[in-house]
Amino acid sequence: MNRIAVSISRGIARVTDVALGPYQTAVIRIGFAATWLLFLLREFPHRQEMYGPDGPWKWDLAQRLVADNHAFTILMWSDSQVWFEIVYVLAVLSALLLLVGWRTRTMSVLFMVGVLSLQNRSIFMGDGGDNVIHLMAIYLVFTRCGQVWSLDARRARLAREARARGDLPRAGTQDRVGLVLWAALGLLLAAATGAGRLSPGWLMIFWGLWAVQALWWAVGRLARAAEPRILLDVIANAVHNAALLVIMAEACLIYATAGWYKIQGSRWQDGTAVYYPLHLDYFSPWPALSDLLASHGTIVMLVTYGTVAVQVAFPFTLINRRVKNVLLAVMMTEHAVIAVVLGLPFFSLAMIAADAVFLPTSFLRRLGGWAARARGRLFPPGARKLPGQRAQGPRAPEPAEDPHVGFTA
Repeated sequence: MNRIAVSISRGIARVTDVALGPYQTAVIRIGFAATWLLFLLREFPHRQEMYGPDGPWKWDLAQRLVADNHAFTILMWSDSQVWFEIVYVLAVLSALLLLVGWRTRTMSVLFMVGVLSLQNRSIFMGDGGDNVIHLMAIYLVFTRCGQVWSLDARRARLAREARARGDLPRAGTQDRVGLVLWAALGLLLAAATGAGRLSPGWLMIFWGLWAVQALWWAVGRLARAAEPRILLDVIANAVHNAALLVIMAEACLIYATAGWYKIQGSRWQDGTAVYYPLHLDYFSPWPALSDLLASHGTIVMLVTYGTVAVQVAFPFTLINRRVKNVLLAVMMTEHAVIAVVLGLPFFSLAMIAADAVFLPTSFLRRLGGWAARARGRLFPPGARKLPGQRAQGPRAPEPAEDPHVGFTA
């Protein structure tokens, strides 16, 4: 019984002491923000036909659909052209700022608002990757995805160094930008509440997130003891780790359901499920390449049965790290091939971003080191130096976890 109690206590401490997977959640943040941003920029000339008031999915049809499924979209607050442009620009800016990790807590919420608003306005616009982005945009709100590889992490590191030198007072007193952003969003939320634009459920969610920001800032500035901040860290870590587990389970569920449904399909059983899409004009951006692949029956059969085998087997390989890494590389390669051969780049990017949650930390740290060295070659540290600033040596390695970054304003 003592061993069981010790194991339980260690497990509880593991999920509450730190936010697990800082590099994995950073990759997810970057991957999905980049995918959505590239999609919005790619479809910018066609935005009116896809989500605008003049699209084939008319305003009255969208109203009837939203009234039936109670989906959240702020595009239905007004049918004016100006409001549509504002929402579209908001979606682009939130994706860009979430990509670079500026105010990740706030940007993750605005990113979710942009994704849900556009996708729920016209639910028939997408290729499957939009469903993954839809779900992950919600899950990202509950993660501390700005611990590493973000402007938030850089700002926190500079603040720690300044406090160590005695240049700054206590944490939270200098965050004027966050305070202004929090107040502005509070006014917008109050206006939407007064106009009756939000349902009771979404009112609780948005006001709850807004209140959490206020509580976090107040504890960081006013609390004299460390216990309140530690308690908030414990709660934030538990929520983050639960959301990370949901993201991993969602990725496994996507592959498991896709694999088992393929097994039940006759086209996947007789090995022709890959052959027929290669002859469709919609899925043939490179007709010569599609014809070349379709002309080799052995390759088509191997790809067909290999896809089913990998998707069915992947959730079971998580217990073996080496096998999991091999299948993970195979699936990412397969999605890259789909992006080129079938012309589905955003679907492939979304799936690769979802797969990235299973990448090993050592590989991600090595990848971050490569990116840092490449940035150092392009922008040498001594190239631009502030007046009176001393030359600095090599920067210390980035910490694996920073428990105070995720809930910045």
